[in-house]
Parts: sequence; structure tokens; C-alpha cells
Amino acid sequence: MYQGPLYITSDHAGYQLKKRLIRFIENELNQTVIDLGPNTYDDQDDFTDYIFPAAEQTAQTSGRLIACCGSGQGEVIAGNKVIGMRLALGYNIETAELAVLHNNANGLALAARVLTEDHAMAIVKKYLETTKFLGGKYQRRNDAISSYEQKTS
Repeated sequence: MYQGPLYITSDHAGYQLKKRLIRFIENELNQTVIDLGPNTYDDQDDFTDYIFPAAEQTAQTSGRLIACCGSGQGEVIAGNKVIGMRLALGYNIETAELAVLHNNANGLALAARVLTEDHAMAIVKKYLETTKFLGGKYQRRNDAISSYEQKTS
């Protein structure tokens, strides 16, 4: 089970799922999770207000991030603009596992408008259980991504 810093964030569409996942992670997985906001539901908020600082915090601390929004897509697009963030869209259990094994993903975005709470909890559980990046050819690919990030920043 993953043991490092664990962060969670959302926008208004993912707010209720975020709150449910915090209870699940803390009470059933016995993990501490740091809520990076929002702290209240506001249907006028912008996910970019939360995902950029959350991705920066995750990358700086070598932590992991769970991001909840309507489709997960916007948070993946925005979060991956932060150097060192590898935010994967977790639409099922297998992709959450492969995100870590193959891509060394340090973040998982969940689509609150698509996933049931039970499915989201199962995805998060697998993501947190998967701790070993396979390296090898996958490391070579991740190195190419990091090199490109550095070249374009």
C-alpha cells in the first residue's frame, strides 16, 4: 500500500465524490489524506484554481494525488502542465494499476459524473495498492517525456 504523502482535490462536480473518498481512504484503507480543496461546494469554482497548486504540491513532495471532477479530462490536461506531474485518467481498475506500473503515475483523476462511488473506491484502492513501477522500457519512455518537459519549459 502506498505510504507517502497523499493529496486530494476536486472541483464542484467532484466535490461529493472527494468527500466520500476521503472517508473511504481514512476509515477503510487507514491512510491519511490531505484535502487541498475546495472546502465547500461552489458551482462557480474553476478546477484550475485547485489542480495547479495540487499538482505542484504533489510533484514537489513526491506524493500522490487524487483529483475528482466531472469527466476527469480537464484535470488531466491541466495537471500534466506541471513539470513532474503524471496525472492519469482512472476510468477503471485496470487503468489505475497500469498507470503506476507503466507510467509511474503520481496522480489519478476520477470522473465523478461517470463513475459510481463504489467503482471510484475500487479504482482508488487498486491505485494505492499498486506501488511498484516496472521500469525497463517504461522508464525509457518516461525519461523521454521528462526530457521533452525540460526542453520546452
